[in-house]
Amino acid sequence: MEKILKTGSGWRLGWNPQAAEFQGLVGGDTWALELTQAEFDDFCRLLGELADTMTQMSLELMDEEKIACEAETDRLWMQVEGYEAAYSVQLILHTGRRAEGSWPVEVVAELVQATKTLKIF
Repeated sequence: MEKILKTGSGWRLGWNPQAAEFQGLVGGDTWALELTQAEFDDFCRLLGELADTMTQMSLELMDEEKIACEAETDRLWMQVEGYEAAYSVQLILHTGRRAEGSWPVEVVAELVQATKTLKIF
């Protein structure tokens, strides 16, 4: 498998299976963070779960109601906040480098889609 880098307006995702320690990359326009395979797998899985939760919650909320949902593993914490079809994402890395990053509402739909097609889990 080759090195992959996907980018969009306001987001970056990378995967390099040959890298010694940090196979994954997540980032925005002005920041990037390398992740181990386990951290990257957690990121992609949790982002997908949070996106699904936002869609499911839309059936129970009024149009103008905002929601915040969190998901966590021992490696990282994530939160989505906003409306069903327009929400931001925040990431905090618990292990190693202890970093954090976020993506604004405008880029999240593309970011979620890119995590589903970057690599096979």
